[in-house]
Amino acid sequence: MAAAFWITSCAAPLGPGYTIESQEIHVQFDSAAPRIRIASVYRLRNAGNQPVSSLEVRLPARRAFHVESAQAAWDDAPLSLQVSPENPRNTLLELAAPWKISALHTLHLSTDILPPESGETAFSFATDAFFLPSEGWAPELLPVRGLFATGGVPPKNWRFSIQVPAGFLVHISGHSSKTSRHGGEVSVESLQSAEDRYPFVVAGRYVEAQFASGNEKIHLWTRANVDATGLRSSGDALARAVQAFDSTFGTRTESSQPLWIVECPVVSGCFSTPRSSYASLVSSEPAAVSSQLAAADTVMMDVSGGASNFAAAAPALAATWLGYGQNPGFYEQEMPLAALPAFAASLSEAAAAGPGARGDTIRRGLLQIPENSANGMSPDEATLRAKSFLFFYALQDQYGQDVFRRAVTHMLSARHGRGFNLSDLISAFEQESHENVAEFVRLWMKHPGVPADFRARYQNSSSAREFTSKETVP
Repeated sequence: MAAAFWITSCAAPLGPGYTIESQEIHVQFDSAAPRIRIASVYRLRNAGNQPVSSLEVRLPARRAFHVESAQAAWDDAPLSLQVSPENPRNTLLELAAPWKISALHTLHLSTDILPPESGETAFSFATDAFFLPSEGWAPELLPVRGLFATGGVPPKNWRFSIQVPAGFLVHISGHSSKTSRHGGEVSVESLQSAEDRYPFVVAGRYVEAQFASGNEKIHLWTRANVDATGLRSSGDALARAVQAFDSTFGTRTESSQPLWIVECPVVSGCFSTPRSSYASLVSSEPAAVSSQLAAADTVMMDVSGGASNFAAAAPALAATWLGYGQNPGFYEQEMPLAALPAFAASLSEAAAAGPGARGDTIRRGLLQIPENSANGMSPDEATLRAKSFLFFYALQDQYGQDVFRRAVTHMLSARHGRGFNLSDLISAFEQESHENVAEFVRLWMKHPGVPADFRARYQNSSSAREFTSKETVP
């Protein structure tokens, strides 16, 4: 990407390529079918140094979505869609005539997403509610192939619109939203920018409840009314979790931005990831996946256990404090950074369980790490996960909650949109603590087992409670 941006900044193009001068993505929900129609229009200019004979695009993945009726047109001429010989995940569009240098053309793409058929495990939705998460469903234009090739970068601002039946609540990405009504339908249009990363939408005949949790305003969308008593109790539990996230990672955003917790339209087609491999570390009673982020500010949730128990969304919500949607490799970190989202989720469990929960969580992790590991022996995957998970508790213990919060916040801010690794974490902690953090990390991650003093501190439940209260770690 850095090379592509450098190339596009040159006065003269160095290879084949194009620019997207304008684009619009329109989503229309047909509740009778039900069906989600996605139609995109791109105004493209050949900005390279040679004619172009084909384009590659990435349409919704068939393994994740039940896709039908994919179509493409170059200006008004239909194009055939073929599987790319370079990457079967991509679609190749062969142009009828070479695309001349500086020429301007319009590309039309459309596809339908349907509920999965019997036996499929793809994304699903109901006749009166649906959502499109911030990944995987919108078409992506790819750079042309060739040396120093460019293309596929969206314009600075572009339009995203949705058309749904009247009576639907709509939450859409972007800003400067405009709503209009025509007959029995509602149209919502928003302006997308680079900060929005990827478009998303949640819409349906939901019932909305609102409440505040500290500086956070939260919208709860359910298919039916929620009992007020249960809402208050669950709201208190969620408020404690949000406070724990704020105190550990700093506030989620500089300005107060609302959060949405939304009931899944169809639970079986709502969650794209299985239960986390860290689940047994985070909770003493790990359950099946009950919530998952659809966007940086939106959690889709299974409320089959009771609509009032929406505090169960807190573990998924934790990732929004850690740069979800800003770091392209958020869920692809190496150890120990890969355990940071699980550590964040454990804070919500501790906030709900109360005093002593932190020590209990650490002891569960210690049970998965042998006390007498031989030097030179590589830990198995479960042991490495547990060590990485406990590593963040050890950082809190070693440097204190204030330094921990400042260092993590510093790292996330400095690496905004670029990803981060262990060296970034070490650098941030050394800047905030003025200590040799690299040596502490080496002792933790390069040696077998865990340091004896850490194990001894939490081996006995009473000493763990005493330390927790003394350090005031949430």
